[in-house]
Amino acid sequence: MLHILITGGWVMLPLAVSSLIAVTIVVDRIRYFRRIHSKEDAEHVIDLVSKGKVVDAMTIAGKKTTPVLRVLKAGLVKIGRTVNPAKSMEAAAIAETAAMKRGLTALDTIITLAPLLGLLGTIIGMIQSFQIMATAGLGQPHAVTGGVAEALVATATGITVAVVALIPYNYFIARIEREEEAIEEYATRLEIALSLSEESE
Repeated sequence: MLHILITGGWVMLPLAVSSLIAVTIVVDRIRYFRRIHSKEDAEHVIDLVSKGKVVDAMTIAGKKTTPVLRVLKAGLVKIGRTVNPAKSMEAAAIAETAAMKRGLTALDTIITLAPLLGLLGTIIGMIQSFQIMATAGLGQPHAVTGGVAEALVATATGITVAVVALIPYNYFIARIEREEEAIEEYATRLEIALSLSEESE
């Protein structure tokens, strides 16, 4: 296996680095999203606020580490202050979205870059094959096929890296969209619950 990778030429080095970076990002994001649990706690927070139990709601929101609850907590701590809770939640939502997307730009770049590096390896291998053919003629078929093998290995590796990284990338994007929808939903519901509690006082 190592011999096959070596025959891929120097482009295998950036491809190997890209694959290591991609694996690191994927593992990190998997660990991050595994810590995000169900929305039952967010429902509980909204229910407590609607009953006027803001302190209890802040306690629950403060103990959890999910993006939705951190956004809700950002709004709850600003109750009764000059800062609008809605603006505070909006700022917290932007920060949470940025945290969820951490590393995905690099992963997206690797998905695009890896096949291009493989294509570059293909071109280099084919150029070498044609140079051998030009200098030695067709009397050395092994030398010619060696360049072709280098080209094919680089291409296959680049495509493999891109395909393997693309699947988790799409999952992460879909998961972030769901979390953003949940943040928007519960932040809006919290605003409504706060306004109703103020009207009832």
